[in-house]
Order: sequence, then structure tokens, then C-alpha cells
Amino acid sequence: MPRLWQTIVSVWAWLVLVTCILLWFPIVILARLITAPFDQGRYISGLIFRKIAPTMASLNPLWRFRYSGTLPKNPRSPFVAVSNHESFSDILLISHLPWEMKWLSKAELFRIPVLGWMMWLVGDIPLKRGFGPSAVEAMARCREALANRVSVMIFPEGTRSKTAELLPFKDGAFRLAIEAGVPILPLAVSGTSTALRKHDWRFGRSVAEVRVLDPVETTGLEVADVATLKTRVRDMIVEARDALAADRLAQDAS
Repeated sequence: MPRLWQTIVSVWAWLVLVTCILLWFPIVILARLITAPFDQGRYISGLIFRKIAPTMASLNPLWRFRYSGTLPKNPRSPFVAVSNHESFSDILLISHLPWEMKWLSKAELFRIPVLGWMMWLVGDIPLKRGFGPSAVEAMARCREALANRVSVMIFPEGTRSKTAELLPFKDGAFRLAIEAGVPILPLAVSGTSTALRKHDWRFGRSVAEVRVLDPVETTGLEVADVATLKTRVRDMIVEARDALAADRLAQDAS
């Protein structure tokens, strides 16, 4: 792809994203004010906020994003969603899913003007890496979201993998699901690694998909079962991600 064209499209896509953020801000504020008396979990305002992602992605000519799999029958029956992490654009891809989740996100994102304010407003959960008290507080807020019948979204690798190999999964999401008595919902992401490469502001061509896998029940499990649960879910995600990649290659070859 010619670099000039990539630069022009990238400038356009960033302008679209900034415009969407500015346009959505008063709408999210209004939605939160209207729904505050009856929506303690901030589900409606969060769902509106998440629509920024599919709007921006649909207007980026370099991207084709979609989701597949069996969607939860009742999105207000909470779960802990976990996904592999290839790129910052994973957030935009997963936000195409038609239900609301509170995202466990690095604290730096909440400092971004307007965008960070909306994340606070809709109840996303900040985490300061390497700071123990922040992790404790974040898990408490995750449990609060689940108690309000709103699901939680966590990247168990903790950061983006630099290779095709998934990083080790951390315990937090799986311990949270067991202690809260809610299922784990595995999500497999494939194709986003070229959408926005690390340390590059330019967007790249990407045909990406997030597949919703079968939920994994935690009923009857104890904290001692975290390692087994973590391994099982990681294997499910790796298998599904590899299948998605193989399907994409086959389509490209046909």
C-alpha cells in the first residue's frame, strides 16, 4: 500500500474518531443523567458510548471488522469476558458486540480529555499497573459491576503480545469469575495486528473478527481451580484464533 495513501486515510480515520468522541460526549452525559435513577450499573450510557467504535471502524476504508459466534441469550446475566490481545484496535473490534461490558483498562486512558471523561462517566474501571492497591480497588469495582448485572471485559495477558504467541494469562479474571460465581466468556480476536501497529500512528489494512465462544461455567469451582480454568480458557482462545486465521487465509487464496 502506498505510504502517502496510508497517511491520508489514517489522518481521515483519526479525524473521524475525534469527531465521534466530541459528538458522543453530550449524548453520553444526557443518557447518564436520564438513566441514573434506575440504571445503577450504567448499562445504557455505556452501551451508547461503545457505539463510537463501530461507527469509526465502518468509516475507515482500510478496515473490515465483524463478530461471529453464539451471542449470550441474556446480556444482563453477567459474565467475565476474556480475550487475547493483538492490538489497541482490539478494543474497537470487541466493542462491535451488541451488549455492554465494563472494561478493565490502564489508568492512563482515563487521563485523555473527553474520551477518558466518558470512560469514567460510563463506569469503566481503571488499573494502574504495578500498583497493588489499584488492583484491589479495580477488582472490587469489577465485583460491583457484576452485582449490578453488567459484565466485565478483561485482557488476561495484561498487555499486547509482540508475537503470534499469546502471553501467559494472569489469574485476576478467573479468580474474579470464581469468587463472583459467574461464567467466563472467551473471545477470540484475529486480524487486528495489522490494523494499528505498536509505535505507529498510521492505520493498516485489516480484515479482523472477534468470535464469541461457548461460556465456561464456574459453578462449584474454588480458588484452587484458577490454574486449570485459566489453561482451559486459554486453549479455547488459541484454537479459535488459529481457526479464524486459517479461514481468512483460505478466503484470500480463493
